[in-house]
Amino acid sequence: MTTYESSSAELRSRTHTWQPRPEMTPDILGMSGLEILQASMKGQLPGASMMSTLGFRLADASEGTAVFEGDPGDHLLNPMGTVHGGFLATLLDSALGSAVMTLLPAGVSYTTVQLGVHMIRPVMADTPTLRCEGTALHVGRSTATAEARVVGTRDGKLYAHGTTTCVVLRVG
Repeated sequence: MTTYESSSAELRSRTHTWQPRPEMTPDILGMSGLEILQASMKGQLPGASMMSTLGFRLADASEGTAVFEGDPGDHLLNPMGTVHGGFLATLLDSALGSAVMTLLPAGVSYTTVQLGVHMIRPVMADTPTLRCEGTALHVGRSTATAEARVVGTRDGKLYAHGTTTCVVLRVG
């Protein structure tokens, strides 16, 4: 068996920065889910730190929909040489949950209780930007559901799709 030896010249590094979550002030607690996402896109509130960790961003949010874009790269590879499925799952979970969030009033939050992911084609390190659009299907008093699709921004091909069930969390 051959042992692979890497020289320091081949080593790569990746640095990311993020802002910490702000204190939950009455102003923030008084914002709807859509208002929070839109404030994040405008830079008035920090985005979720997970986005900088994996290299994706909130591209759009409107009533009932949320769009994220992600950039694959060799920092996301699994042992088989393709981008780890967790990247697609996290991209889907973000768009799905945020689509639900856009329909939640102030003081109401959610968390994912079920995530279904269907991967259609492999994502490679050099795959161009992927776009994930989530759409809320049902947002009720205690549960919510949504669906989403991940497509290539250049080729328009479907890479993955998924669904979620969320529990709606009401304060008090």
